[in-house]
Amino acid sequence: MLQETREAPEVIRRQIVQNMSRVQEIVCAIRERPPKMAVTIARGSSDHACSFLKYGLETQLSLPVASIGPSVHTLYGAQLDLQGALVLAVSQSGASPDVVETLRMARQRGGLTVALVNVEDSALAHAAEFVLPLQCGEERAVAATKSYLASLTAFLPVVAQLSGDLDLDLALAGLPEVLKEILALEERARDLAERYRFIQQLVVLARGMHFGVAQEAALKLVETCGIQASAFSAAEFSHGPKRLLVEGVPVLAFTSLDAAANSSAEAYQGLHTTRSDLRTIGPASESTLRTMSTGHALTDPVGSAVAFYLFAAHLAVRRGLDPDHPPLLSKVTQTR
Repeated sequence: MLQETREAPEVIRRQIVQNMSRVQEIVCAIRERPPKMAVTIARGSSDHACSFLKYGLETQLSLPVASIGPSVHTLYGAQLDLQGALVLAVSQSGASPDVVETLRMARQRGGLTVALVNVEDSALAHAAEFVLPLQCGEERAVAATKSYLASLTAFLPVVAQLSGDLDLDLALAGLPEVLKEILALEERARDLAERYRFIQQLVVLARGMHFGVAQEAALKLVETCGIQASAFSAAEFSHGPKRLLVEGVPVLAFTSLDAAANSSAEAYQGLHTTRSDLRTIGPASESTLRTMSTGHALTDPVGSAVAFYLFAAHLAVRRGLDPDHPPLLSKVTQTR
């Protein structure tokens, strides 16, 4: 897990260079067939990447995004009307039957289908009209790291071109170097992990672009550390889940520098006033584990995710666990 997290800068550099022609094909197709909406199809970590992509597509392209539950088609037999929809399927392996079958249905039902997938010769890649390879190489750890990070960035060049966002282009070009700087924070991530060595529960908070990272963080803590972790929007936390603080459940929160920064900071300050056990990760100056800014709201979450992976891997080790081989889990999950 640690080694594959450390590979992130090279993975993203390779992705940007090797996917150029594919990005152009997809941009041209979207311009020729302008979608009225977008839908995503994914499971697990890939679905958390889709939460991030939802914010990206909605804020940058004004394209409403919904998530399709694969069982709607595979178990309930629904044939959705996806004429005029951009359909993004995200998967490391491209092998899960429910994701493959749902994407195949989406293409048959009129969707412009794009697979973001690491295994290029996979069933998912063959089912899609267009493919954006994640360019990760083999991922050996059961818990996804570099494939999740690559899923965050793979579609961003398309977004940058369609929106004409030159700042996003620049941020993507510089992202590998910034991630190298963030990887140098490993000792601080290890120190933060020591604090959580004996916990059994954890609340993970974020808002906006970082929410998909919070979802991923909660899953990784469950997978690699055996911690009962749950992710909530910082805006939703007061609508019931805040009750957990009375039981002394600690909080790990993600900060940002974007439009969600002030509201998130206010929510976290409110937790401080209740003397909650709160620590933060992200590019905001007050963060416990402060990451470097990448220069854009859509690339900052990638840096936060890298810092979190360092934290989670060291936390698993401090708890006497092997983060690469969590019990009862396998690399490829076959669901239908």
